Amino acid sequence: MSRRKKNIKKKLFFDIKYGSSEIEYLINLVMKNGKKSLARRIVYNSLDSVSATLNTTQLLVLEQVLQNTKPNLEVKSKRVVGNTYQVPVEISLKRQLTLAFKWLIFYARKRKKGMVPSLTEELLAAYNNTGSVVKKKEEVYKVAQANKAFSHLK
Repeated sequence: MSRRKKNIKKKLFFDIKYGSSEIEYLINLVMKNGKKSLARRIVYNSLDSVSATLNTTQLLVLEQVLQNTKPNLEVKSKRVVGNTYQVPVEISLKRQLTLAFKWLIFYARKRKKGMVPSLTEELLAAYNNTGSVVKKKEEVYKVAQANKAFSHLK
């Protein structure tokens, strides 16, 4: 009999307005200092303005943005004897979602405007398959492809 603790799955939470777990996760990542109502307002306003610009629903916009920004591979450092190799590794869907949202928020906060217009612009750029988040995804993919020779070290 194993003494290892069983992996307890987290309960999924869904946002109030759209009933989507991805939007709730984005809200939690945008939130600072426990100000969830402010984070909700930021995310909802930016999704509303993007969907108004594109004449589609907010959920379809977010789905397309995620499809354009989720990375498939990342590199992890693996030390073998005295050398450190960057080993490309496929990542789980949860990790893909986390990276895509974190990159979106990072580049939105990097802009000089307020959070709502910045997040709106980043979402629009990601929807159109341009912008810094998509560049970051491609950059990570290029690094993984360059280190493909070390993939046997997993």
